[in-house]
Amino acid sequence: MRVVRFMNSPAGRSARAVVGLALIAVGAAVGGVGGLVVAIVGLVPLAAGASGVCLGAPLAHAPLRAR
Repeated sequence: MRVVRFMNSPAGRSARAVVGLALIAVGAAVGGVGGLVVAIVGLVPLAAGASGVCLGAPLAHAPLRAR
């Protein structure tokens, strides 16, 4: 539950956005099909961090969005 609370905090949102951007950058640097897959996977944490949604929260029976 502590992890979910962190992920719903502003610092957690920022961390998810940074990880998403890093995955997109790595995917662009690698190139090819593998790089494209990594970049697309990077869109998930970037979008979740930007919108304030913690996708792992329902697994811990916590709210999807921070209050």
